[in-house]
Amino acid sequence: MSEIELLNWARGPGLQIAVIIFIAGVVIRIFEILFLGRKANLAEAKGSEMGSGIKTIISRSLPIKSTFKRSNFTIVSGYIFHFGLFIAIFLFAPHILLFKEVLGISWPALPTPIVDAVTIVTIITLFAVIAHRYYNPLLRFLTNTEDIIVWFVTILPLITGYLAFHRIGTTAPMLLALHILSAELLLIVFPFTKLMHGFTTFIARWYNGAISGYRGVES
Repeated sequence: MSEIELLNWARGPGLQIAVIIFIAGVVIRIFEILFLGRKANLAEAKGSEMGSGIKTIISRSLPIKSTFKRSNFTIVSGYIFHFGLFIAIFLFAPHILLFKEVLGISWPALPTPIVDAVTIVTIITLFAVIAHRYYNPLLRFLTNTEDIIVWFVTILPLITGYLAFHRIGTTAPMLLALHILSAELLLIVFPFTKLMHGFTTFIARWYNGAISGYRGVES
């Protein structure tokens, strides 16, 4: 298969397969969560489920002072690479053009130099995160194969995207093909690993807050 053929496959059938697996996987996982068969709460409601659920989503998205003192590196690095990933994926002009082509909607992009700088910072932060995991004895003990896979498929599109944009290493078609394939690998792996927390975290936080609100207590 030539470079152009690989690129065309990645942009066509490869992307379609990855998106189908991603959507089907996410839908199945969410249905699994929503239909766990929890028993109906027959007790009288003492507060608002909705209000408490939303409050908990907000409060648990902010660092707790005591936790920050114990794990400041984990919290700060987490914010950096999550925001970095968001900017690189959703605020880079070529990506927005892709979303417009697929979904028919678009939004303003950040200047390319800013996205480029954010990408570099995010890559460095992700390398620092994996190094910290192996430097810290407890985190090293808790790290398993899935954690390594999740880290790898997360950082790979950033690296290949940076190389493709700056045309470093090989030909432009091959670099672009590798970038697209790495993004498709991320989509395929996403629903079946801890990456799924991108969807389930807010569901779980809302549910915990809603239960506490129903009982009239702080979550």
